[in-house]
Amino acid sequence: MNRKISLTATLLGVISIVLGAFGAHALKKLIDVNALATFETGVRYQMYHALFLLFVATNNLIQEKTKKVIHILVIFGVLFFSGSIYLLATNEMTAFDFKVIGFITPIGGLLLIIAWSLLFINVYKNRSQFQ
Repeated sequence: MNRKISLTATLLGVISIVLGAFGAHALKKLIDVNALATFETGVRYQMYHALFLLFVATNNLIQEKTKKVIHILVIFGVLFFSGSIYLLATNEMTAFDFKVIGFITPIGGLLLIIAWSLLFINVYKNRSQFQ
């Protein structure tokens, strides 16, 4: 499981760096300042959660079952949260109106909050291991 989580983390990290560079260079000329800031928010949260998954993968004090659940929550959380933000920020560039999928952004955020909360609960329940 640790290998799978680490691979997911590195993939999310690489993609966030690529998208960040794309936003800073190519998108800068194509979308307005507010949309670019929104896009950068998606990139930032994706990178935060890549690092979060690396922490989860390398921490042997987190139960395996908790790691699996966190892994799934983060994958879908980043996909829904950051993915929808990318589409909404670049909405002006497409013929499709991505505002119709805007409702999944908070769902993704909720999944990420649940992932962090599960880590908190795991640490709290197993606090004797963390001393």
